[in-house]
Amino acid sequence: MKTLKFKTNINCGECASKATPFINKQDGIENWEVDTANPDKTLTVESNGAFEEEVNTTLQNIGFKAESVNSN
Repeated sequence: MKTLKFKTNINCGECASKATPFINKQDGIENWEVDTANPDKTLTVESNGAFEEEVNTTLQNIGFKAESVNSN
């Protein structure tokens, strides 16, 4: 399992609710959460095959921005 982290503009619960069905249906994502209290609005994704580019594209397609912070 790989952890992907992104700086996003998902800044509230309503935004997270909008993103939820799209992130949940993306192949290779086991779990995810967004920290809206963090100034960077950090999205953390537990990936089992999903790639940074795929997550980024999914978010862009629904109007959000995502910038990779780090992966480990």
